[in-house]
Amino acid sequence: MARTHREIMAALPEARRKAVEARAAELIAEVEGLKALRKLAEQSQAEMASKLKIKQPSVHKIEKQTDLYLSTLRRYVEAAGGTLELRVQLPGKGTMSLTGVGDLM
Repeated sequence: MARTHREIMAALPEARRKAVEARAAELIAEVEGLKALRKLAEQSQAEMASKLKIKQPSVHKIEKQTDLYLSTLRRYVEAAGGTLELRVQLPGKGTMSLTGVGDLM
């Protein structure tokens, strides 16, 4: 008989279980691509198109692009209900937020 996920996790030593749970949280926090972001926001392409005031095929095109204007990315993220934050890491300087880039005029 196959064991359930819960049973497998319960059988792990506590330290290993916590490590697995932490990695799972990291993976959940990572979103690969705009399509995944839209699905996570529970929006259809048609709903996004309506919010962006564009046609649905244009949403499809945006989701397939590998190079976007930051302003387009910001609008897309905001249509999904989020906010866009750009972070920069410089050696020896730490991480900082970059503001004013990609703002809509």
